[in-house]
Amino acid sequence: MKKTALLLFGLLVFYSCLNSDNDSPNYTFEYVPIDSAITPASFTLGQIDTITVKYSLPNSCFTFDQIYYQPKDSTRTIAIIAAVKLDDICTEAIVQEEKKIAVKATQEEDYVFKFFKGKDSDGENIFEEVIVPVN
Repeated sequence: MKKTALLLFGLLVFYSCLNSDNDSPNYTFEYVPIDSAITPASFTLGQIDTITVKYSLPNSCFTFDQIYYQPKDSTRTIAIIAAVKLDDICTEAIVQEEKKIAVKATQEEDYVFKFFKGKDSDGENIFEEVIVPVN
């Protein structure tokens, strides 16, 4: 009798841990617009330099996840990706943060940096382009 009760109790505990009502994650990812970017006046071929990006998280449900850095030819697209908690109650406090990105100049052509600034009224991405020459 004790073994049967223990088995039933174990099954109950196991079943209670299964949560089939909530199959979706309790967070999502969003691109956050870059408020400003500080780039060097020029790069030196073979040297590493730093770009600083500043951004604002709109409320307490947003947390920094990663930097989106996509190289293509001489263009580098940069954005901030934030994780957004969906089930939390959020405060409306805006949090301003900055991140530094190390860039090694490996090409002689000028670098074109495209910083994500948000979306326009048609839902199209807006970028600020900055050209940094290589010495």
